[in-house]
Amino acid sequence: MEVDAQIVRLRLAETFVIAREATDFADVVHVSVTQEGLTGYGEAAPIDRYDESARSAKAFVVEHAERLGSDPFATEDIGERLAALPGQQAAKAALDAALHDLQGKLVGLPAARLLGLPRSGPPTSWTIWLGDPDDMARRAEAASPMYRRLKLKLGGGDGLDAERVRSVRSATDLPLQVDVNEWWSLEEALETLPQIAALGVDLCEQPLAAGDEGGVRLKRESPIAIFVDEDCQTLADVERCAGRAHGINIKLSKSGGIREAIRMVHAARALRLGVMLGCMLESGLGIAAACCVAPLCDRVDLDGNLLLAEDPFPGVELDDGVQVPSMAPGLGVSPRA
Repeated sequence: MEVDAQIVRLRLAETFVIAREATDFADVVHVSVTQEGLTGYGEAAPIDRYDESARSAKAFVVEHAERLGSDPFATEDIGERLAALPGQQAAKAALDAALHDLQGKLVGLPAARLLGLPRSGPPTSWTIWLGDPDDMARRAEAASPMYRRLKLKLGGGDGLDAERVRSVRSATDLPLQVDVNEWWSLEEALETLPQIAALGVDLCEQPLAAGDEGGVRLKRESPIAIFVDEDCQTLADVERCAGRAHGINIKLSKSGGIREAIRMVHAARALRLGVMLGCMLESGLGIAAACCVAPLCDRVDLDGNLLLAEDPFPGVELDDGVQVPSMAPGLGVSPRA
C-alpha cells in the first residue's frame, strides 16, 4: 500500500473560544492509503493537550507507513502494530480511518455497513463557544432552528458561568449540556452544578482537571451527569473513569481510531457508563469516520466540520440535527475539487 500525508489548515468561520485557548484555524493531517488504483482517506486532528501537533502526526505516518503491510483488511493486526508505538493517537486514527475508507471502496460498500452498524446516530449538539453571557445567548438563539441540543463552553474563570447558562436558557428551550474543559475546582463545581441543573442542564463534561481525586465526590454529589473527556483517552482508561464519572466522551483522535473507539463503547456499557462521541475541529473527513461509531452512542457532539469557513471533504449531511454520512463506498466523502 502507498501512504501519503499532508498538513492542511482548516479555517474557521468564527474564532473558537474555550477555557484554555482561542483559535481561528486548526491544522490537521490528511492521510491517503492507495491500493489497486483506489485511495482511502483519513484525517488526523492532533491535540495539543497530549503533546501532539500536525507536524508530529505527519512524521509518525511517514515513519511508520510500512507497518500497514499489504492487506488493508488486516485492521486488527495493523492496529496492534500501531498501538505498540507510544503516543500520536491522532495519526493512528487517520491511518485507521483511511483503511476503513479503502476497504469500503475496494468492496463497494459504506464503511458503517462493513462494521454492521446503521447509518444514522443521535443528533449532534452544536457548540456555543465561551463568551460573555449576552453573546452566548445571541448565538444560541441563532442556532436553535437548526439543532436539537446545545453544548455550552464554560470555564470563564470570572464567576459568570452560571449566568452564562441562565442567559442562554432565556434565549432557547433546547436541551443543554456544558463543557468546562478541566477549568473548575471541586468547590466551584459543587457550587455551580446545582445552579445550572435548575436551568435544565443535564450533563457536565470534564468539570475538573484530569486525575483530580475530587472527581469521586463530585460524581456522588452532582445533581447532573458527569462525563469525562481528558480523563479518558483509550480503552485502558475506561475502567478507572467509572469511579469518577457517569459517562465518557470518546474521540477518534484520542482513541487511535474506529476500532478502538468501538471497544471503548462496549467496555463503558459493561461498566454501566454512558457514552458520548465527540470531535475536535475537523473536516467532513474526520466527522465521517466518527459517524461510523455514532450509532453506538447515547450523545453525539460532531459539529467540527460545521464550524469551518469551507469544508475540504464535503459529503456528510446535517439532517434534522443529525450528522449523516452518504451512502457512497467507504467513508462516503471526497476531496473538494
